[in-house]
Amino acid sequence: MNENNFNELLQLISPLIKKPDTCFREAIPASHRLVCTLSFLATGDSYKSLSAFFRIAPNTISKFVPEVCDAIYSQLRNTYLKIPSTKEEWAEVGSKFHLLWNFPNCIGAVDGKHVVMIAPAKSGSTFYNYKGTHSIVLMTVVDASYKYLYIDIGCNGRISDGGVFSKCSLQHAPDMDSLNLPPPRHLLGLYVSMSTKFLEDLILEYSV
Repeated sequence: MNENNFNELLQLISPLIKKPDTCFREAIPASHRLVCTLSFLATGDSYKSLSAFFRIAPNTISKFVPEVCDAIYSQLRNTYLKIPSTKEEWAEVGSKFHLLWNFPNCIGAVDGKHVVMIAPAKSGSTFYNYKGTHSIVLMTVVDASYKYLYIDIGCNGRISDGGVFSKCSLQHAPDMDSLNLPPPRHLLGLYVSMSTKFLEDLILEYSV
């Protein structure tokens, strides 16, 4: 991240993460909170390691890192994580899949990522996955250029990919017609209309 990008992000989230000074102590500046959080996200260092580098108590870091992450998400999600809302926008996504990957009528590629973590106390095997670690699952939908269109995170790692997808809000959206998807259309060489699908759905259908 260059200086201009950092300053732009800081300006966006400062009102949400800035704390007032008190009679007893000065508040940690918003810039320090942001740079510490970005370091945590980029390196995965422990709070104790970040504490030695930034000279901020680990328990303090543990409090403001989630706050800064929430602020970043709330300010940037409508710009960088916006799911298409019109038939024309979905059609554009589908045309790129056809052009770049030869997948006609595909409007998104779905996959998941296990985010390894320390199992919460008394959680048993709830977060234990097939890889032999404890995790939560990050499920995403991307377009043909790997740009995120939708994310869902927090499902326990024990759940399969299909189980994660069935629990997210995207699973029922097409049935409720809340995504405003394009109508079915004929594909080259076919005499039946085919509705738009997510790539995972296509793979599941043709593998049965």
